[in-house]
Amino acid sequence: MGKLFGTSGVRGVVGEQVTPELAIDLGLALATHLGNSGSVVLGKDPRTSSDMLESCLISGLLSGGCDVKRLGIVPTPVVSFAVRHLGAEAGVMITASHNPPEYNGIKFWDSSGMAYTSEQEEEIEAIYFGKKLSPVAWDKIGEAESVDVIQAYMEKITGAVSLSKSYKVVVDCGNGAGALVTPYLLRKLGCKVVTLNSHLDGFFPGRGLEPSPENLGELCEVVKSVGADLGIAHDGDADRAAAVDEMGRVAQPDKLLGLISAHQLRRKGEVVVTTVDASSVVDNCVAERGGKVVRTRVGDVSVAAEIKKHRAVFGGEPSSAWIFPGVHLAPDGPLAAVKILEMLDSTGKKLSELLDALPEYPTVRQKVPCPNERKAGVMKKLVPMLKKEFPGVAEVLTIDGIRLGLKDGWVLVRPSGTEPYIRVTAEGKAPARAREMAGKAVKVLKAVVGTSS
Repeated sequence: MGKLFGTSGVRGVVGEQVTPELAIDLGLALATHLGNSGSVVLGKDPRTSSDMLESCLISGLLSGGCDVKRLGIVPTPVVSFAVRHLGAEAGVMITASHNPPEYNGIKFWDSSGMAYTSEQEEEIEAIYFGKKLSPVAWDKIGEAESVDVIQAYMEKITGAVSLSKSYKVVVDCGNGAGALVTPYLLRKLGCKVVTLNSHLDGFFPGRGLEPSPENLGELCEVVKSVGADLGIAHDGDADRAAAVDEMGRVAQPDKLLGLISAHQLRRKGEVVVTTVDASSVVDNCVAERGGKVVRTRVGDVSVAAEIKKHRAVFGGEPSSAWIFPGVHLAPDGPLAAVKILEMLDSTGKKLSELLDALPEYPTVRQKVPCPNERKAGVMKKLVPMLKKEFPGVAEVLTIDGIRLGLKDGWVLVRPSGTEPYIRVTAEGKAPARAREMAGKAVKVLKAVVGTSS
């Protein structure tokens, strides 16, 4: 059977991997999967191809007997919220998140507002590739209507948060869907808001969509020049938020994840979920508040599934995708911005003070070429060899690659989900130790890749 879905839905270059025909058939496959009935909410980001794909998905869904509630251009978390708010059977978001403008993608959500798991995606793939598409008769075709849920979404957030004072915030929406929510949401909470790249434009002319330090130079400068308390940057669909402190420095994602994880804990023993590639700084922050960290596979769907399983109070990735289950089960950039402000408000400290109080854990990242079809065999041989190379291992996790926890750091060897590489990440208490661990792991990995060719 073929493969359509990657780590975050179907994604690719428009006209090559992502075509109108694909969108029509995926819409019909979803309707078939839902038993040719029920309603589906549908949102999109402002990419130039989103209108085209929206029309095709609607055609597929209607032809399969589902009703469609069109949300228009919205951040991805609004789709997750709308599924539960409107009592729909499923949700669809048209986005390629932080990818360049020539890309687009399609992501599905279940009735609980959680992204489809890999098992659910495989069921869609079986219908799609098995030609089991099931259109309905002319008198059973579904109906489409436009629904505005942005106000209800913002009311849900503002109803759960209050700030004791006004903050000045610079928001860089990257010309993406966050422009319709975050500036308005923060103003509703009494903030003074300065906006950058906050007009919708599917060519995303303002900056690269990945909210990474190299793309946020302008935001850093403006935060300093206007004397703001905080800078916030989103990707194209605003399911992520990067932060800039009042000194104009992009916050290290792992440190910010640690701070916000600890801030969500209300009582001892509560659980926070993060991924195998997250820094030990998260464990430190959570342990100080008496909480427990559960690690899972990389990807927001895995985080959401573990949140459900452990009834966790929060889940997040170092990629700045954060899930607050009290609102819904999707990564949410606008909500993340609000939660950072709430943390500043409750501590009475500046973001720089909170960040600088945390320890530095140097990290080394390397990658070794390995064809996709050989990754599974290489990883199988690698596990015993790595354990031998690193005596005194305190913990071994094999849920996503292999992660060895040591007294003074950890090393993770994990196959890339998108490229023909196996990645090595090592974190130590000193730069030399991180380099040493990474070097050892790379040496073993190269030996295994070389002998199993």
